[in-house]
Amino acid sequence: MPNQVVDNVHEAIRWATDYLLKASAQLPHALYVQPTTSAGYGQRIWTLHERCTRSPSDPGSDVAGETAAALAASSCVFKHLDAHYSKTLLETAEKAFNFANRHRAKYSDSLHSAVCLFYCSYSGYLDELQWAAAWLYQATKNSSYLQYAISTAAENDCDAFSWDNKLPGTRYSLVADGGDKSAARFGEEAKRYICSVLPNLQYTPGGLMYKMNATNLQYVTTSTFLFTAYINYILGDNPKGMSYMVGYGEKYPQRIHHRGSSLPSLQQKSKPFGCGDAFQSYYYTSEPNPNILILIGAVVGGANHDDEFCDDRDNYAQSEPATYINAPLVGSLAYLAASFGS
Repeated sequence: MPNQVVDNVHEAIRWATDYLLKASAQLPHALYVQPTTSAGYGQRIWTLHERCTRSPSDPGSDVAGETAAALAASSCVFKHLDAHYSKTLLETAEKAFNFANRHRAKYSDSLHSAVCLFYCSYSGYLDELQWAAAWLYQATKNSSYLQYAISTAAENDCDAFSWDNKLPGTRYSLVADGGDKSAARFGEEAKRYICSVLPNLQYTPGGLMYKMNATNLQYVTTSTFLFTAYINYILGDNPKGMSYMVGYGEKYPQRIHHRGSSLPSLQQKSKPFGCGDAFQSYYYTSEPNPNILILIGAVVGGANHDDEFCDDRDNYAQSEPATYINAPLVGSLAYLAASFGS
């Protein structure tokens, strides 16, 4: 890939890891998290629950484990670019993992009112502990992390790799490493994931895998990350001729369910306005989002089971962009770029 593209990728990763380092600054005593609700949509920033903490008396192994996994994976990216930063990421990842493992519980048990019903942890926390151990093994090659992943009682078969369930990703990560024979069981589990997904797949008339009504493209992009497929449909090769990546192609969503995009920027409208004004003037209108530039490259929820797409910001199931849709797609696109050139 061109150097500028690679530099942009590194900058984007660092932006996120800088945030996670700040959130982890009080480890091993506490980890700051930012749960969300649908309340306050019309405000420019989240104002609810921005400074909640997970502590030994109020634990959240899943969110701490996910933090550890993200930091460990990112340490691999910066290993030969910024050794000091990579070391900081890895050391913090190990602190987050130890915190998650030592104080076990689901984060949504103690933050139920802030994250449920939308983001309860339905899969529990063992998958995140195993996910974190897998990435720490990739980053350190310390066999104790591999043994931890093997010994973690998270062996159930599943047919979804999602924001909530990391088991398929863990298994592919350890199989792809191609090393320790003791990890052979993950190969069988990865095969069972394929076997559980493919025979039961439903497809839209245009050929898109269809699994769930809400944010269906989450499951498409996560499976794509593992199967490396379906990208052309997302980018416009579908019956609607609609690219579901904002800014890509001639036709893409204009009324995205996204606060910052659906409200005008300060340069456009510097006068303050309240939630009521925001809803009436911007949310409940048929006009395109006034601040669409901030979403260039974002992928939204996507078409329904008939390949239909309603470009309406109130239709969050189809028009909402999310990190758990976009992150795995980046992995697939990076693979294609590396394999076939830019």
